[in-house]
Amino acid sequence: MADITSNKAAAKEIEVLAFYDPLTLLPNRRLFTDRLNHALASSARSQNKGALLFIDLDNFKNLNDSLGHAVGDMLLLQVAERLNNCVREGDTVARLGGDEFVVTLEDLSLQLDEAASKTKLIGEKILHQVSQPYNLGGHEHQITCSIGVALFHHHEQSQDELLKQADIAMYQAKKVGRNAICFFDPGMQTSINARVELERDLNIAINEQQFELFYQIQLDIHGQAIGAEALIRWPHPELGLISPAKFIPLAEETDLIIPIGSWVLDTACAQLKQWQKDTSTQGLVLSVNVSAKQLHQVDFTSTVQNTINKYAINPNLLKLEITESMLLNSIEDTINIMSRLQTIGVRFSLDDFGTGYSSLQYLKRLPLNQLKIDQSFVRDITVDESNRVIIRTIIAMAQSLGLETIAEGVETEAQRTYLLTNGCTHFQGYLLGKPLPIHDFESALKS
Repeated sequence: MADITSNKAAAKEIEVLAFYDPLTLLPNRRLFTDRLNHALASSARSQNKGALLFIDLDNFKNLNDSLGHAVGDMLLLQVAERLNNCVREGDTVARLGGDEFVVTLEDLSLQLDEAASKTKLIGEKILHQVSQPYNLGGHEHQITCSIGVALFHHHEQSQDELLKQADIAMYQAKKVGRNAICFFDPGMQTSINARVELERDLNIAINEQQFELFYQIQLDIHGQAIGAEALIRWPHPELGLISPAKFIPLAEETDLIIPIGSWVLDTACAQLKQWQKDTSTQGLVLSVNVSAKQLHQVDFTSTVQNTINKYAINPNLLKLEITESMLLNSIEDTINIMSRLQTIGVRFSLDDFGTGYSSLQYLKRLPLNQLKIDQSFVRDITVDESNRVIIRTIIAMAQSLGLETIAEGVETEAQRTYLLTNGCTHFQGYLLGKPLPIHDFESALKS
């Protein structure tokens, strides 16, 4: 009798280990997969719609790293309990691992819109319950979650496909700001596929150096060329010219911006070398955009210096453009990097000025040479009084700090006249010249 009892206990223990998460005692991936399979089969028979919710805790890693795994486990236990309290009898809550949970809702409705509505109510209940305070070791903590939803209504969808859809929707919920619920739609899959293809092509473009620099002229108050901005272009071998607005954000997200930025810097310095050989171009200053990730690379300062030495160019003719948003983080580090480069003669321009964050106390400390007035202010300068006030303020601020000003996006003579009258010193835009490949740019200079 004792042996039978012992065997039953052992069998039970094996079942728990095989099918349940050891921490929360929720169904694990294996049992969840089995239950989802049954749910899909049941939905195909009854025509009732169901839903799969993919739940990921927001910033759980930060809490786990700062407070320790024991506190993290306490939180996961309480989250599991709250999730169970949010669903109906017959629904499944499972833990896939880490801070990822899934919920299967069955028999929601024959109507898709009603099924979606019921799912949304349960999802919102989960968001609310998960975001309530937790008592962890005598201290109160809060966390939120992001939920992705994939609805199912037949057995043609595979489990893997459903999970992938819910996962994509969950990342969309993260993207819109976290603590949100997002339903999968086929457009998301199309967008993901396009992104994957673009990233693959971007890697190829870096290896094959498919990029090209275009140059947009910059003029002074007398209409004389004083320099240009180097602007990257990607002539894709199959898709044609791809806009930087499309591939630069992806490059930023994937860190591909670092090799791209290095190529731009090297190519720009090589061009400065060529200009220095000709008396008509040897005084042109070339502006190069620098990303936050590029600027904060540990070897950025030495990379710039080595590139200047490699081409034996005058560092005063190289101007690095940084954006206001780069001042949000690591301001002291940014000032140090800029100061080291300014010491060797490199110039700096603050791009898109007026659109972001610029505390005056930091502006005074930044080793800048120029403020660049954003084109969004220039565009409506002749009809919008508030934009005119902003531009006059920026110019006055630059003058008080001893900085040049350059207005970008100058497209009409009326805009240029207003800027000139109010003290702007440099101009860039389609009125003066559009971005051109190097041969066309140099031909336009001579004419």
